[in-house]
Amino acid sequence: MASHPDFVNYVTEQLCEAGAIRSRKMFGEYGLYLNGKMFASVCDDTLFVKPTKAGRALVPDCLLAPPYPGAKDCLLIENVDNRDLLCALAAATCDELPSPKPKKKVSK
Repeated sequence: MASHPDFVNYVTEQLCEAGAIRSRKMFGEYGLYLNGKMFASVCDDTLFVKPTKAGRALVPDCLLAPPYPGAKDCLLIENVDNRDLLCALAAATCDELPSPKPKKKVSK
């Protein structure tokens, strides 16, 4: 079951105070980016955040689960209504994640 765009929009609105947030449709689901770093995904109307030490410290009782079969475990965020916690989690997670690699130029 694909995620509903209204749910994705709600999550991105909740995260807007963390920085430049955007969603990108990927294989029927969505990737979430903060300031250019992919830090989470929305699958089946559920938010999954990449696990980091700082993220786990903010939500120590959070379950780990794969967003889709065969994926690595992520933090399963069941309550997306706590804006302050979501923004803190997104910022802390992105601080630990490596910067995206620059795209290579395609020669014509």
